[in-house]
Amino acid sequence: MKRYLLCFLVLIIGFSSCVRKPARVERPKLVVGLVIDQMRWDYLYRYYERYGNDGFKRLLREGYNCQNTMVDYLPSFTGPGHSCIYTGSVPSIHGIAGNNWHDNQTGENVYCVDDKTVYLPGDTSKAASYSPRNLLTTTITDELKLATNFRSKVYGVAIKDRGSILPAGHAANAAYWYNDRTGDFVTSTYYDTAYQNPAWLKAFNKRNMADSLAKLNWTLLDAPETYTQSTKDNTTYEDAFKGENDPVFPHKFKTMDKSLRLSAIKTMPGGNTLTMEMAKACMDGADMGAGDETDFMCVSLSSTDYAGHQFAPNAMELEDMYMRLDKDLAELLGYLDKKVGRGNYLFFLTADHGGAHNPQFLKDKNIPAGVAFNLTDDLNNYLKGVYKKDVKLVSTIMNYQVYLNDSLLAADKSVNREELKQQIRNWLLNTMPPKYRIPVSYVMDMEDVSKVAVPEPIRSMAINGYNYARSGCLQIVFNPGWFESDHFAGTTHGNWNPYDAHIPLIWYGWHVPKGESNEVVNMTDISPTLAALLHIQMPNGCIGKPIRKLMEGSAPRN
Repeated sequence: MKRYLLCFLVLIIGFSSCVRKPARVERPKLVVGLVIDQMRWDYLYRYYERYGNDGFKRLLREGYNCQNTMVDYLPSFTGPGHSCIYTGSVPSIHGIAGNNWHDNQTGENVYCVDDKTVYLPGDTSKAASYSPRNLLTTTITDELKLATNFRSKVYGVAIKDRGSILPAGHAANAAYWYNDRTGDFVTSTYYDTAYQNPAWLKAFNKRNMADSLAKLNWTLLDAPETYTQSTKDNTTYEDAFKGENDPVFPHKFKTMDKSLRLSAIKTMPGGNTLTMEMAKACMDGADMGAGDETDFMCVSLSSTDYAGHQFAPNAMELEDMYMRLDKDLAELLGYLDKKVGRGNYLFFLTADHGGAHNPQFLKDKNIPAGVAFNLTDDLNNYLKGVYKKDVKLVSTIMNYQVYLNDSLLAADKSVNREELKQQIRNWLLNTMPPKYRIPVSYVMDMEDVSKVAVPEPIRSMAINGYNYARSGCLQIVFNPGWFESDHFAGTTHGNWNPYDAHIPLIWYGWHVPKGESNEVVNMTDISPTLAALLHIQMPNGCIGKPIRKLMEGSAPRN
């Protein structure tokens, strides 16, 4: 009798155990997304021989490389890029139409993460700060929160506020960005409703790492003659740092005013190191990757973009920066190995956009290129002559788009809006003053895209980027090699061309097969691929698809 009773108890205990511990969806302990701002796809190979074995080469050797990943909208800027990666959507839907845009309904210029209702914790002046409220859709990080009933931890870290806030999404625990006035990482009361920073952040900021790294100066990592992928050290294609006479190595900041050092670190390799160290401090402080649910760390490296804008792709500064970034990347992967364990974290590396060569550099090599200066004033002067009105009919040209002064047009019925658009188009294509004459390939009327025959993918990219409330009604497409800027040195981005739109995308770690594919995938495919791997819903504005070849090679899951 006792034996039967014992067996019965064992069965009851076993059944209770099964009830208490249901099978869980298999997911990694931690997801880490690394966005390298303005990293052209070809930097993986341009500097390949300069890399060590444990950074970029480790990812290329052991991960899955999507070789033909393309930005699939216009304009290709930081705010839209980070939003697209994490929403799987495009500006037409997620609403981040540029880093800045002209609001067609209010007539105001808007910064993509502006929020007048929040401020920095501890700021008694309560000056307006930043949040993700201008983002109109969910992110993959939001969907992870929803899938785990908000038990997952989500954080964003970057030097740029928009590079931290937009990836982390609406429901993040926090997003942190760099304040170059103080040298600290900060957040806003959107996240920190207790109006005070966590203890680990206070401890990190007390280390004064930004100023310490800047005081180390920026010297070449290797002998100057080994920088064979770069131009000579001092060229007209580069801008100097504030406080310098020329853009030459070594860049010395130790004796400069502290305010200059705190700003300069954003453009130095030390800015990447600073961001990586901050991300590690966040993961340690928030104990990420140690719980029952998957956590998500969003990291964006902004210094590569600042350096690209200042020095352009062919400078020794860029080659040295990527050599040093490779070392920082190796340290980050080693940190994740120890913290979470190899195979327990899912890692992906990508970029928000690429960057053009400096136009004068190309022209000196007999390659067609050029710079278009701000055309708004000259266009308005032309229109004043046409309509005999001393008014500003064009509000601005921004993001390679023409914004009409719609409030004025609504009040003054004597100017036909359709005729005005045609006058602008004719001026841009045919009658622009010779001193401003730039090769314009197309001027697309985004309110009726059928009016101009434009080849793919330019047509689809323009449509994907057009948001009625936040975009200009005319899209300007320059000839290849041309871009809009206010000076000749450095570079920028924003166009449809491969140098701006072809980005790296490498997957590594949890259930990621080794290999590569030349199949074209889009930036919008990153989030749905993450959703498929994690078995969660795609973001609510997602238009992308899971990357088929990556999914076919991934290990089976429960």
